[in-house]
This record gives sequence, C-alpha cells and structure tokens, in this order.
Amino acid sequence: MSAYDVVAPVFDSHRALPAGVPEAIRTAVLKSVTAAPRLLDLGAGTGRIGSVFAAAGDDYVGVDLSSGMLREFARHGVEHGASLGLAQADGEQLPFRNSVFDAVLLIQIFGGLRGWRHVLTEARRVLRRRGAIITGRTSMPSDGIDARMKQRLDRILSSLGIESDRESTREQAEDWLQINADNHEQVTAATWSAARTPRGFIERHGAGRRFSALPAEIKERAMGELSTWAAGTFGSLDAVFSEPHAFELQVFKFQHGKH
Repeated sequence: MSAYDVVAPVFDSHRALPAGVPEAIRTAVLKSVTAAPRLLDLGAGTGRIGSVFAAAGDDYVGVDLSSGMLREFARHGVEHGASLGLAQADGEQLPFRNSVFDAVLLIQIFGGLRGWRHVLTEARRVLRRRGAIITGRTSMPSDGIDARMKQRLDRILSSLGIESDRESTREQAEDWLQINADNHEQVTAATWSAARTPRGFIERHGAGRRFSALPAEIKERAMGELSTWAAGTFGSLDAVFSEPHAFELQVFKFQHGKH
C-alpha cells in the first residue's frame, strides 16, 4: 500500500492547478516533442495534468505506484468521457519494452524520491531515439508565505524529533539529466497570480503524504505551534498574500536510444 493511497481522495482539493494551466502544460509539452508522440507520465497521480492529454485523445499512458491515486484519475476520466491508459507500477521497474515512448513526463514527483537514479534509468530505457524526458514543477517565490511556513514547520518538527526528508532530489535529478542529455531547454508553460494564506498552507500541508503519516500527537502539536507563530507573524491565519506563480518545464532531449 502506498502512502499516497490515504491522501488520494482529498489530494486535488488542496493541489489543483488553476483553470487553463493543465491545458497550457499540454501545449508546451507537445511543442517540445515529435508530432503525435507516445507519452508516458510517471507519477501521474490523480490526473490533474494527465487528464487533459487523455481527454484530447493523445497517445498517453499514466503510471503511478498508488492504486488510490489512479482510482481518482479513473473517476475523473469517466466524468469527462476520456479514454484512459493507466497502469499501477513502480517507476524503478517499468512494465514496458525498450524504446517505446517519445516522451517521458516526470512532473512534480521528486519530493523525497530516494530512488531517482533508478527512475531516470528506466525512463531512458523506454525512451525512443530523439525522445525527451520532461520534468516540471510549480515555481513560487523563495521568500513567499509558503516558503516561510515550510521553513518554520521544518524547525518545529525538528524540535519534536522529526527530521526533514526534503533532500534536493529534483536538483540532483535535473543535474544528471543535463549532463547526459544531448540538449536541454527550459519552458515556462504558464504564469498566474495566486492568493495564499497561512490557513491555506496549514490545510494543504496537513493533508500531505508525509505529514499525514506522523503520529497524531506530533501533528496536533506541530500545527498548533505553527498556527500560533503564523498568527503572530502575519497578523492572522486568514491574511491574504498575492504571489506570482509559474509552471516550468525542463526538456531534456536524447538523440540516441538507450539500447
């Protein structure tokens, strides 16, 4: 059972992208690869991005380790009449032959992913000649409210004996890709302004995979201390801050197949 199975039913309520952003990501991806590509989405989750590819009839396969997340993806797909190609599988051991996809998407999957080298090795194995591995994430201000709340929460958890597992796996993975790829480009797929509040961060983070797995007494104490700090620092848990957001893609192209 994956830790994401527990949070799957409420995942989208806290992490859905604004209207039009998933479509903009799809447009940017398709511009970056060959015409009519076969796409593999590793860590497809609930389909908050992949569902637009499926709805458009693209040659799309979504993979996730969590059956709960895939059930949510399938439920959304049925609601929108999409034809889905979904598979439950470990990204470190993909059930596909060599050289069968034109692009492998690795969108917002690197947080705490300790086996990233194996995932990238598998992504290269299933990638066709002249294919692309595409990573992506939401970029937010480094001094914004979410960043400050995360830093404070990490300090609180550390004081309670819970050390952060936020290793810089995304940076490590993208460094590896840049060294091994034949060329690389960064694409800003979408930009928007988001209203952020301390309370919103607390609600989102409280439903997160890592935090949800902590003992109840740790969660209660940590969020209590964080709420007290945020109310004093920002004046209110409902203080609203408008922050610029962007969805950035890193496109790594490989001229030759792995095998």
